[in-house]
Amino acid sequence: MLKRAPSLTEQTKSHLKDRILNDEFDNGRIPSETDLANELGVSRTTVRDALSRLENEGVVYRKQGAGTFINEAGLQIKSRLDEIWSYEEMIAAHGHAPSTQILDVGKQPASAEIATELNLRIDEELLVVRKLFLADNQPVILAHNYVPTKYITLAYQPEDLGIPIYEFLGEYGRQLFSYYLAEIVPSLASNELAQTFQIAPQTPLIALHEIGYNDDNNPILKSTSCFRDDLLRFRLIRRQSA
Repeated sequence: MLKRAPSLTEQTKSHLKDRILNDEFDNGRIPSETDLANELGVSRTTVRDALSRLENEGVVYRKQGAGTFINEAGLQIKSRLDEIWSYEEMIAAHGHAPSTQILDVGKQPASAEIATELNLRIDEELLVVRKLFLADNQPVILAHNYVPTKYITLAYQPEDLGIPIYEFLGEYGRQLFSYYLAEIVPSLASNELAQTFQIAPQTPLIALHEIGYNDDNNPILKSTSCFRDDLLRFRLIRRQSA
């Protein structure tokens, strides 16, 4: 399946962010748009757009007449809730060594709730994948994914499900993933979850309940993930509206 290549602006943004994280800019000051454009071989417009995206992420800030500077406070945000990260990338961004275990893979009919959420008939077949993500060998995320089997068009092996489920749908289902609609839900660890996470029962957890959509704006998967927020902490930059 053909994949969308990152735009030149996105490549420039990623390059600049890597250099910022590697502390390659003296005194926290970003070179001028002209200097960056000449250095990278791109237009000033591309650099300006890349810096604007970094500013929106809180990575840099601009001072009128003075230039663009690294936002040290913004660098404390290890993962953004408004962007899709693989959980392995999220764990690594928090300074831990990530690993993944596929706990089980099976098929089941869609419940009335899932059928409504994914625009299915009740009892349509779902592929159900349960995965555990670890940080330095400590369990931190338990994910349940529900995918209508009608979207899976190519043969696969269970180990192929080790990649993020949206990537799996792209490779084995010819579905171009677009976005998640997510709800953040507080929860308490059940006895089963507590055993999985090696924590005390009733420990507070954060859960993400998500419906994934393809580029035709059709729902193609449901994902429910529980997080130990003592090891993974989400932060946001909230700005005053213009």
